[in-house]
Amino acid sequence: MSLVVKQLVAGYGERTIIHGIDLEVEQGEVVAVLGTNGVGKSTLLRTLAGLQPATSGQIRFEGRDITRTRAHRRVQQGLVLVPEGQQSFPAMSVFENLELGARVRAKSATDTTDRIAAVIDLFPRLGERRNQAAGTLSGGERQMLAIARAMLTEPSVLMLDEPSQGLAPIIIDQLAETINEIARTTTILVVEQNLTIPSICASRIVVIEEGAISLGGSPDAVLSDDRVVHAYLGI
Repeated sequence: MSLVVKQLVAGYGERTIIHGIDLEVEQGEVVAVLGTNGVGKSTLLRTLAGLQPATSGQIRFEGRDITRTRAHRRVQQGLVLVPEGQQSFPAMSVFENLELGARVRAKSATDTTDRIAAVIDLFPRLGERRNQAAGTLSGGERQMLAIARAMLTEPSVLMLDEPSQGLAPIIIDQLAETINEIARTTTILVVEQNLTIPSICASRIVVIEEGAISLGGSPDAVLSDDRVVHAYLGI
């Protein structure tokens, strides 16, 4: 089991956001976490990444208890988060942004170049924009850059926080194809409000309501559930 979460509680100050979440992510899975705005999806990922402390409960990653492990150590161990918002260093070039990601694992300048070349094969548009300032990229390109930089750290589990946010439908479809390609070698935990990526990519979907998991199962079962249909399609 790659990632095991038991009775996880977390929040901000005295406000509890997630309440006793149990979640298991097996190696090779793409698990999508669905939920409307403000139900605790991002808090869950931030807590798993070590950016938000757990109030109680346990997080185990590849057999080790990492509940109190610092965020940078979790990255080194292979648990990597791409936060929402297409984050990059806007004044730096695409290539320079990728260099920062490569340094986590690269052993030499040549190794850095080789690793970047490999990730550009996955994101050819970034190769075309390699000398362009990251701040001038489109929203879809910035999202690709954020994911590419994370892939350079060689994650065992890649966590994506609302990667489709603010993107046009055609770009979301392209992003879903890329996520499927990444999933051939990497376990993925993706948080979304948009149904496109979960329906195309997920092997399993869980739904969070009011800080707790209310539903889980195969994409067909979850996406046909009356509660999900009503919440997301208004039917």
